[in-house]
Formats: sequence, structure tokens, C-alpha cells
Amino acid sequence: MIKNKVIYSGALLFAFLWILSFPLPSFAEVADSPVAAQPHETPQDIYKARLDSGLKNTEPYSYALIKKAQADTSNAKRLLTEAIKYSPDLPAAYFEMARISFSLSPEGIFEGLNYMIEGIRAYERNFWWMASIAGLAFISLISSFILALIMVAVMRFFADSPLISHEIREDKKKALIVLSLVPLSLAGPLFFIAGTICLLGLYFSRVDKTVVYASVLFLLLSPFLLRITNIFLSAASPELRASVAVNESRDNKHALSALKGKNDFVSLFSYGLALKREGHYEEAIAVYKNISPSSPDPRVYVNLGNCYYAINDIAAATDFYKKSLEIKPSAAAYYNLSQIFREKFDFVKGEEYFIEATKLNREAVSGFAANSQRNPNRFLMDETLPLSVLWKYADSRSRELIKISLLNSALTVLIAISLIVLFYLLGSKAKDRAYRCKRCNTILCGKCGKELLWGQMCAQCYKSLVKFDGLDSRVRVARLLEVQELQAKKRTIIKILSLTLPGIAHIYAGKILEGSLFLWPFLFLLILILLNPFFHTGLSFFSNDWLTIPSLALIVVLFFISGIVVRRRLNRGWL
Repeated sequence: MIKNKVIYSGALLFAFLWILSFPLPSFAEVADSPVAAQPHETPQDIYKARLDSGLKNTEPYSYALIKKAQADTSNAKRLLTEAIKYSPDLPAAYFEMARISFSLSPEGIFEGLNYMIEGIRAYERNFWWMASIAGLAFISLISSFILALIMVAVMRFFADSPLISHEIREDKKKALIVLSLVPLSLAGPLFFIAGTICLLGLYFSRVDKTVVYASVLFLLLSPFLLRITNIFLSAASPELRASVAVNESRDNKHALSALKGKNDFVSLFSYGLALKREGHYEEAIAVYKNISPSSPDPRVYVNLGNCYYAINDIAAATDFYKKSLEIKPSAAAYYNLSQIFREKFDFVKGEEYFIEATKLNREAVSGFAANSQRNPNRFLMDETLPLSVLWKYADSRSRELIKISLLNSALTVLIAISLIVLFYLLGSKAKDRAYRCKRCNTILCGKCGKELLWGQMCAQCYKSLVKFDGLDSRVRVARLLEVQELQAKKRTIIKILSLTLPGIAHIYAGKILEGSLFLWPFLFLLILILLNPFFHTGLSFFSNDWLTIPSLALIVVLFFISGIVVRRRLNRGWL
């Protein structure tokens, strides 16, 4: 047990070292709003000016620092520390810092791991980075599942189509089942794939029928899955980009033009926040007061309070903070009240509110307090919209770029349910189903009068290999040699297939579910690597390249495990 733990820990350490040994690629920066330095302005001046405008993320400058750190290794740590300071929500800065901080010493290991974890946590605060990795994973998952189903259908078609032909010859009415694939193909490719899997699944074992149910379930959920896919593939609208930039404290200017005149909640909220941060307090108050008076939002009340504080109406600001707390407690409302009461020299009350704020979100409060100054954007905390709200907004702005069916969602669900019911009814008549002799591959069925004997063998194999009574030895030996030759040929094919894609050999040998469980993850990881360059963030052409190395490692592991399983099964008499 101890030995296994040591090996496992060593493998994890090696994998982590391998990942960090690859530098982040260089990339071109395409900013939402370029940060241009004025003459005689230092980066620190720009940083302070942006903080005064309520902006804590200056990603173009941080990207430039990352590139500079890659070129200047002697000052890399200092440059990356500065990059994190200027953009605390940028995963790339943390990942690069993890790479250069990692070493084989205990301190280096923990420091590298810490920055790696911080980089992953930064995804939660960065909409475009989260969208890129979520879209990459989701589309890879869906694409790989469809491709795996296609491969299962193709592999099993060559093995099971003779069984279908045999049944049709015995009963012409069964041709109608095959012909039903024609209207399904007209409905869309997913319907045809699911229908084909259902037809072939009639000859699967009970366990392998799981693949059939999975394909129909996928068809059932396809309207929902395609809707999510379209969200990721839709180009970001100007309104979405502006709203994200404001709520992630990256830019205000774009929102002032892109969101003006919009009437939805996200646009109004973001527009009001941009106005407030740019000093247009009266306009911001008017915008916030137009947001759904019938369903008050605590975040709106907090930002309204901030606007009133900026115009020196402390009483109104206090009232709005307290209204916000009546609806839902928030760290921003408590923190802002603590600031106001401290200004009134009521330090006891101010401390009480501050403690309540830290209880709700210590990290946000301490981070904001570290840069606190008398500027309205740095003295009071603004409320921003979380990623969940921005995701819903992205959904509402998405377009239908992919449509692989002429039918609506209701008809899709109806057809999927009909398929599963039909499959169950047809599968219940298994006694007449055609099958192959386990030894010589002769096709048998109940209707043609060839009875099922022990071990699912035909009568000739049963007499030659089991019973022996009344059979000439030369005939029996000839039959045995024929069976051995056939099985040797099949074993050779399986060995060759095991060198192609993981799971293909299993599917060919009739272990459909087991093969699919190897094939699907393999295809997922492969597509993940291939699509990765196309899923860059909203601000740069940097993709999630840190996924490539572990994905390749897992692909190699799947390939070897699949091959080992095939050979061990063959050695144990799989056939």
C-alpha cells in the first residue's frame, strides 16, 4: 500500500513538472479598449487612474508584462508579480508564475501549486476565460460522443447487417424496421444515428444495450445541448462585451456607447455602473431608478447608495444600503455602511458593519480595502453582476448558428420516446432474434428451425466440439481446424484494431459498452486538443494550452490500457 502511494505521488509530481516545463505561448493582444499612456505617464500613474475609475483589471498591460517575462527570465518573477497586480483576475499571469516558480524543492513545489490553483480560481472571475474553457470542453464532449456513436454504428454494421438480412429473409415484414431509417434520416443526422444504433442494438447483449439508451437520451436532450452549443459559438454582441467589461472592472467607455438606450436589466445595470464610475452620478441615479421598480434588486440599491454618497447625500445613501440589506445581506452594503459610520466617528457601529462584511466575503473586502482612498470609486464598494447572470444574458443574445434538425424540440422529444419504446418492444421478442454461432459464425435464428444449443453453438459445432456421438473423427477434426482458423483470423483482426483507436477492438469483438468507454474519452481528449487553438479568450488569442500536455498524457494512458486489456482478454480465450 505504501509503495503504491509513493508511486502515485511520484507520478503526480512528474505530471505537474511536465506541465509546468512548457512555457505559455506568445500571443497577440486585442483589447476591448486600448490603454494608451499619455506623455510622461508611468504605468503606476495609469494603474492609479484606472483604480480611480473603478477599474482593477488592465489586461493589455498584464499581457505585455507576461511576454516580457518570457523574454527576460532574470526579472520574470518581478514582472509577473506586477502583471498579477494590474490584472488580479487574469489566469494567464498565475499560470506563467506557477511555471517559473516551480522547482523540485518543497518550497518550489508548494509555490508552483499555489499559483496554479490561483490561476484556476481566476477562471471564476473572468467571463471570457471561463467561456473559452467551458465552450471548449462542452463542444468537445458533444462532438466526441456523436463521433463515438458513428464509429460504433459503422463497426457493428459490418458485423450485424448479415443478421438483419437473415431476419428479413425469414420475415419480409421486418424490412419495415429498416425502411423506418429513411424518414429518420430526413429529420436530421442525429435521428438517423440514433435510429441506426437502435436497429443494431437489437443484437447487442443486455449490458451493451446501455449504448442504445445513451444514444436515445442524447437525442432527447439534443435541443437543449444544441442551444448551449450555440451560446458558445455565437459571436459576442457589443452589448455583452460592454456588460462583461464593466462588471469585471476592465472598461467603462465602451458601455457608455454600446448600452445607451437598452432596456434589459443587465444593460441598464451595467450602463448605470459605467456612468457612476465615470462621474455621471445624476444620470446613473436616473438609470438605476428605471430598473424594475416592482422587483427591487439589492445590488441596484447598493450602487444607488454609492451614487448618492458621491453627490454628498449621505442620508439617502444610508437608506439605500439598509434597503439592500433588508432584501439580501451583502458584503458591499455592510462595508459601505462601515465606511459611512466611521466618517461619522461612530467607530463601534462602523466596526460592527465591517465584521459583518468580512463574514460574507473576506477576500473581496480585504482586496478592496487595500486600495481604498477618498475617491468615490475607491472608498465604497460597487455591486457587480456575477458570472451566472452574465451567462444568462449571453444565452439571451445567442443566435442559432447550428441547426441539425428540421423538427422542433417537442417533436424531437416525441420521436426519441417513440424510439425507446419501439426498441424495448422489439427487444422483448429475443427468442426469434438471429444470432451467430460462437465458434464458426454461422447465422442462426428460431424461425429457420436451427435450435440454440449449449454455448450458443450451431448443431455441427455442438456435435464436433461437445457431443462427439456418431460423428466421424476426420469430420470432427476438420471442423475443429476450421473453427481454429476462423478464430485465429478474428484474433489477428482484433490485435490490429487494438493498434488504431482505444475501444475499436472491443467494439469489433462485441464488447460495445466497454469499447465505448475507451473510445469516447479518447475522442474527447483528441478533439479537445484539436479545437483548443480556436477557443481563445475575449481579450487575446491565448488559448488554454495548459490542457494540451495532460490531455496527451491521458490519451497515451488510454491507448496502452485498452491495448493491454485486449491482449489479456485474448490470452484468456476472449473468443
